[in-house]
Amino acid sequence: MKVGVAGTFNVLHRGHRTLLNRAFELGDWVVVGITSDSFPSKKQFHAPLERRTEALRDYLSSTDKKWEIEVLQDGMGSAAYDRELNMLVVSQGTVQNAERINDIRISKGLKPLVIEEIKHVLGEDCATITSTRVLEEEIDEDGRLLRPLRVNVGSDNPVKVEAVRKVMGEIYRKVEIQAVRVKTTVGEQPWGEKILQGARERARSAIGKADYGAGIEAGILEMDDGLYGIQFCAIIDKEGTVTSGQSSGFRYPPEVEEKIRAGVAVSKAFNDLYDMEDIGHHEGAIGFLTKGMLNRQQLSEQAVQAAMVPRMRPDIYFEV
Repeated sequence: MKVGVAGTFNVLHRGHRTLLNRAFELGDWVVVGITSDSFPSKKQFHAPLERRTEALRDYLSSTDKKWEIEVLQDGMGSAAYDRELNMLVVSQGTVQNAERINDIRISKGLKPLVIEEIKHVLGEDCATITSTRVLEEEIDEDGRLLRPLRVNVGSDNPVKVEAVRKVMGEIYRKVEIQAVRVKTTVGEQPWGEKILQGARERARSAIGKADYGAGIEAGILEMDDGLYGIQFCAIIDKEGTVTSGQSSGFRYPPEVEEKIRAGVAVSKAFNDLYDMEDIGHHEGAIGFLTKGMLNRQQLSEQAVQAAMVPRMRPDIYFEV
């Protein structure tokens, strides 16, 4: 089967290689279109055609299947009239151009091409790998960050900020953490689904120009045997994708539950009953209840870890 694939190939990065590899998986004859130096494009940092073609040819030479390179002067190329062509492999977001090619083929009495869309390949920061990012030395050709990951935390609570710092530091080589004071619509003591809503609001409000915005919200979850304390974390990236996770939950003592149901805040309930002040900024209720075995920061870390699970395996969660 003859398959077509095309691109600028400004820098031959992992996203391009994934696109090309898929074309070779589907066909035994692949035509690779590469945009000319005069091709109308909004992309910047164009490498000369000769250099781009050389890198492309070096990569294609590693396959034992038939291939050829076609220089494109427009968005159609030979795909609009090649009777032997069966399929186009396109990157996410470029299906519209492939459909225009099919419209032209149909108008010429040719069979429309099968269109195979490949999702964006993500870098270490779960943002799309692009030639521009590589040329700006933000990432390398495989998507690894060449600078620290920037994370804004939607809180100035030192327990939450440190939890994010610790977890991110275990996942990434270098991180920069910034605390950002934000407001939410869920109040100081959210219940049920409002907890996750608050975490997401914090993340969205905090991200700014960072790679990630992180929001952690603690609240009350009602179960059939009583009220539980739990934390949710939400992580948003600059492409708008949100991932979420939660900590382990623990049941509040009956006396505390009674006060909570009467409208008393958790921190005040513990302070009134057990003479504990400002539990939210220190070991927390869980530290008191477990005699130090667990503390509030560890619960926050659990929530951050859970929210980061999809980002540690983007190939499973986002690229399939």
